[in-house]
Amino acid sequence: MSIFSKLITAVRGGATEAGQAIVDTQAIRILEQELRDSKTALNDAKTNLTTIMAEKMSLDRKVKDLNSKIAEHEGYAIQAMDKKDDALALDIATKISEFEHELTIQQGILDGYDSKVSGLKKMIRQTERNIQAMDREISVVKTTEKVQKANDLASAKFSGSTSALNSATESLERIKERQQKREDQATAALELETEENGDDLQARLKDAGIVNSDSSGSSVLERLKQKKKGKS
Repeated sequence: MSIFSKLITAVRGGATEAGQAIVDTQAIRILEQELRDSKTALNDAKTNLTTIMAEKMSLDRKVKDLNSKIAEHEGYAIQAMDKKDDALALDIATKISEFEHELTIQQGILDGYDSKVSGLKKMIRQTERNIQAMDREISVVKTTEKVQKANDLASAKFSGSTSALNSATESLERIKERQQKREDQATAALELETEENGDDLQARLKDAGIVNSDSSGSSVLERLKQKKKGKS
């Protein structure tokens, strides 16, 4: 193979790959359109089937009517023979043969319709099952596509040391550090205010059991009694 031929083959191969890539990216859309076309064709088939079934019912009425006429004319022929009217009986028999000939034709057509209707109904049921299965498959494929797309976006956003996730985590840590710093400053300010007001010393005396801040009317009265006894 010459170099020129190889180049042509390579270009054709590249075009095929590019075309296939386009088809792949639009695969779900193409599949949905094909499914819609299938549903349209199925509805058309059902419409045609109803037309065929209507014609079959008309033929069925003709067959029943011919059978009824044959039975009726057979009765007439018997009556003619009972009256010894052979000429009339022959005319009636000829008419019966015409009915029977027509019956054979119509019955053959009706039998053909029975077979066609049965086959079409079977094909329609199978097509409906196939379409339902394809509907389910498309639903699964679309859901999978969305999940994979979401996963791809998440991977793109939250991968690597400079990802948005790491950036957000660092920002969160800085916020927590600022909040903790403000809490520490507030605690320090409260401690300083307590020391300035002497509350810290009072608390330390209370903790040491030297003073008792839980003063009540009973404790004051007891203290006054003790004081009075000391004077007497």
